[in-house]
Amino acid sequence: MATELVHVGFGSVIAVNRVVAFLSVDQQPVKRLLREAREKGVLIDATHGRKAKAAILFDTGHMMLAAVTAETIAHRLTPACLPSEEKVEL
Repeated sequence: MATELVHVGFGSVIAVNRVVAFLSVDQQPVKRLLREAREKGVLIDATHGRKAKAAILFDTGHMMLAAVTAETIAHRLTPACLPSEEKVEL
C-alpha cells in the first residue's frame, strides 16, 4: 500500500493513511482537544504564524494545525481527473 501525501500549506505535507479526522478549529470541543495536545506536547503547528483554520487528528494521537480549511484539504484528496467511462459498441 503506497502512502499518499497531501499538501496542507507552506511546504507541509501529511500522510493521508494516518489521518483520523479533519476538524474545524471554531468549535469548543476541538479547542479543548488542541489545548490538551499542546499540554502533552503532541501538537504540531504548521500555520507559519497565520490563523489556524483546520485541525488534523492522527491515529498516533498527534494533532496538527493548518492555515487552510478542512474543506480545502478534503478537496485536494479527490483526484483531479476522474476516469470517464466510455461505452464501446461491439
